[in-house]
Amino acid sequence: MKLIFLSVAIVAALTAAKPCDNTETDHNSLVLKLNKNLLQSSEESDSLPNPSIHIALRLSNQHNLAKESQHLNRLKTKLHDDIQTSLAGGQMVVGRLALYILALRSSCHDLNSLTLSDESLLTHLKRQMEKEKEHIAFSHRPLTNYYQYSLGILALCVSGVRVSSHVSHKLIHAVEHGQIKHGDSLSVDTYAMAGMALQCLKEAETPVKDNEELSKALATIKQKLVDSQRSDGHIGNEFSTGLAVQALLAMGSDVQECSTSMEAMRSDARKGSYHNPMAVSQTLPALQKHTYLHLKRMECRNEDDSLVLDSAPAVEVLASLSNVPVEVEVQKTDGSSSAYRLEVPSGSSLLEVLTLLQNNKMGFTFEKEDSLWGPFLSQVNGEQARQTDRRYWHLSSDGKALSQGMKDYKIEAAQKISIKNTGY
Repeated sequence: MKLIFLSVAIVAALTAAKPCDNTETDHNSLVLKLNKNLLQSSEESDSLPNPSIHIALRLSNQHNLAKESQHLNRLKTKLHDDIQTSLAGGQMVVGRLALYILALRSSCHDLNSLTLSDESLLTHLKRQMEKEKEHIAFSHRPLTNYYQYSLGILALCVSGVRVSSHVSHKLIHAVEHGQIKHGDSLSVDTYAMAGMALQCLKEAETPVKDNEELSKALATIKQKLVDSQRSDGHIGNEFSTGLAVQALLAMGSDVQECSTSMEAMRSDARKGSYHNPMAVSQTLPALQKHTYLHLKRMECRNEDDSLVLDSAPAVEVLASLSNVPVEVEVQKTDGSSSAYRLEVPSGSSLLEVLTLLQNNKMGFTFEKEDSLWGPFLSQVNGEQARQTDRRYWHLSSDGKALSQGMKDYKIEAAQKISIKNTGY
């Protein structure tokens, strides 16, 4: 009975909406713009091809099949080789390998035709998931994180591979015991991915240790996502809303076209908030009411092939009208801190600010690593914050955590940037 009341409350929360600001024409034009932007980003050659971009392009209603094929070939060479190198070095690659498998599935590619060290991709993913499961049993947390763990379960399930009940139970247990966090905060993205993974298991009727526990976990995830919805419609923040909406759709919630969450995503698209391709790749499917679970039913036949890129406009470089003062504070694990002050051109990215600070030889140094979301800090002033040590560099501006990466966050006004070595 409690589950019935919970479901009614969730539906009411999702369907409640202000009058719809958009017309069908406006909605379609926004989707088309995001689709073209994502397709354009797939042609960038200065970084590893992103499998999440490919998934979103394949889940879209409109396609440019030739360019999608080119991107798939880059995934099968550059990303494939990168994963191979990481595996040879003993690194965990659950998230990248899972997304790679989902990208191949989105193009109906025969997964058995590709191997890593003479073993199939799915065999490697199953082995990685076993390592994760064993580490959770020993230390109560994955070697990577529950987002990647959920992605691994989802990729196996979507590919028709039976997921061990011991593996799925670890995720169900984490949901039920409030272990889905990023630091001290609830992780909306992780709950969303966990919801799609567990929903896939339920729909596939994959044996789990306890079906009632599975249903309870899915109900818990739904409620967590609904409780995370802000008054402006965002679920978590503007960059987690797309994935959250995907999860709610996958779990059977009726997210209306004019719901506040859909309106929030359209508003962000109008403002140009989604300039990071990873953010677009999670938002575009949601705006079309598609989810990662749709990959199970992909047939790749009789597809639209009408998407054409516009000619790239000439880029006009304008000199910055003003400089703004910025303070950068670094806090290390031993409690010591260092502060630096400089002026930067208005509109500079945080990455550009840190690069300028380092080049000015003021005693500040940093190193970065690449991810699908863009570069992230790995070392600051000689101190590392590594995932293997359950640590990261937490970025905030005037005390407010940044929701964007350092390449995307722009400095428009005077502020204090804090960089703190943080555990999770």
